[in-house]
Amino acid sequence: MDSLRRFALTPGIEHRLPLFVETIGTMPDESKMVRAEGYPYYHWLQTVEGEGLFTFAGRSYALPVGSGLLLSPHVPHSYAAVGGKWHTVYLTFGGPAVPEMLRALDLSETGVIKWDAYSPLAGFLHGMLDRMESDSDLFGLNASSDAYRFLLTLRQYGRFDNQASIVHTSEKVRPLIDWIDRSYADPEIGLSEMLAVLRLPSSTTNELFQRTFGQSPYSYLVQYRIRKAKELLIAAPDATVKSIALKVGFRDVSHFVATFRRKTGLPPERFRQLYK
Repeated sequence: MDSLRRFALTPGIEHRLPLFVETIGTMPDESKMVRAEGYPYYHWLQTVEGEGLFTFAGRSYALPVGSGLLLSPHVPHSYAAVGGKWHTVYLTFGGPAVPEMLRALDLSETGVIKWDAYSPLAGFLHGMLDRMESDSDLFGLNASSDAYRFLLTLRQYGRFDNQASIVHTSEKVRPLIDWIDRSYADPEIGLSEMLAVLRLPSSTTNELFQRTFGQSPYSYLVQYRIRKAKELLIAAPDATVKSIALKVGFRDVSHFVATFRRKTGLPPERFRQLYK
């Protein structure tokens, strides 16, 4: 079992970073904690061994192995071991960019987050501790970078409300993603052809895409076509806008121009000029 490990970064330049780490550490034998006024920074707590009970806002949440909880600043809470030793690892952090980061990653709402045994989340913070022990990181820049990667990994591999992680749902839609990569230039394809690839009901396919990409399958196709159009506008400066529209699956150039402007804020030729 790990010994107690703890780092508290010295206040200084790191507190002027968009995201900074305040403390990180392990508690091989977590004791009961009551914080009537909460904690002044964002607080992540996860179980390494045993089980804990975390209470806030009048509700209690079990934290077994393979789970953790992210709490916002100044939220009253308490936690304690359940039935023996409770080994935890924690991270506290702050910064002016953190609220928007968490909103963008759909991590703003407090609740238990779980992950599968193979997930890199299990050992991420231990790896972060190892790097901090071997690197002076005078200004907290490496810790800030690690904390951001941790939040991205949490979003990628975490399971919220007992739903599958993004990684798991992306595996389910991978055949359709590969098919779109091969077929996007065909103007005849639409939602019915896309549904035939996965052989799932429309509602299920839409739910999988919404959870993975935040948009419907057809919106993903349109966005993919626009992405390919951007590549051609840059790579083929002499190609006409009409020829590019046809190559990425649009029948009508005026529809392509209107869609491109709506998605990017610029008409195709104006976008191309940015790279000349």
